Amino acid sequence: MRPESPFCPTLVAWGNAWLAGHVGLDEAVDHAETVGGPAVVGAVSLRGYLADLRSDGLTELRLALPAPGDPLGLSGPPEFNSAAIDAGEAVVAVLSERCLGLVPAPDLRGSSYVGVRLAVHESRPARHDLPSMAEAEQELSAAIRSATEALTDVDGPAQDRPDQLGRAGGELAPGYPGRAHRLSALAARLAAVLRVADERGLTSGQIATRGAALRELDRAVRRALVAAHHAIFEPLRNQ
Repeated sequence: MRPESPFCPTLVAWGNAWLAGHVGLDEAVDHAETVGGPAVVGAVSLRGYLADLRSDGLTELRLALPAPGDPLGLSGPPEFNSAAIDAGEAVVAVLSERCLGLVPAPDLRGSSYVGVRLAVHESRPARHDLPSMAEAEQELSAAIRSATEALTDVDGPAQDRPDQLGRAGGELAPGYPGRAHRLSALAARLAAVLRVADERGLTSGQIATRGAALRELDRAVRRALVAAHHAIFEPLRNQ
């Protein structure tokens, strides 16, 4: 799976809302399965697996949106990092005495069944040196300015420009601050633009210019999404 499918972000947002007492487990799982289809962990349903993790001391879910050369949200070991980078997304389940890494893959059965199968890996403690919302907002604003200038200079298609975006989801769950909702929605809209950006009709120089700007924007978008999805815990850490 890739970040185009918002399965891990949705699972993290609604899973944390459940852990914080804002929604029930059924509602959290229903939202995750709405975007990914029925989800299983081995032979266990996602609902049953999360309930078991809660009994084992699950306290929070952390989002990882890594890319080659940028293991955002990952802390190892290498086997988990490699699988998460290949998938483009992962969830780190933080328990009282250990962490587990969940990596999604398409679960295809027969001609019509489409779901998600989560592989479980041992994970090192979740990273807490990730950007805060304030830092992510600043980085995203700077990347938007740079990308807008680059795309304007090369006269790329209008739909590729960050100042001409449509809606593309990015909704968080109850319990998240309004600032996090706004940051996540903006980052998701930008992610949609990055997915459809192409290089048709550009010279090699224009492609290089736009490519650098879009890579910078992609990094800022992923960092913003991670920061927004972890914002439900920021007040606790700042007390």
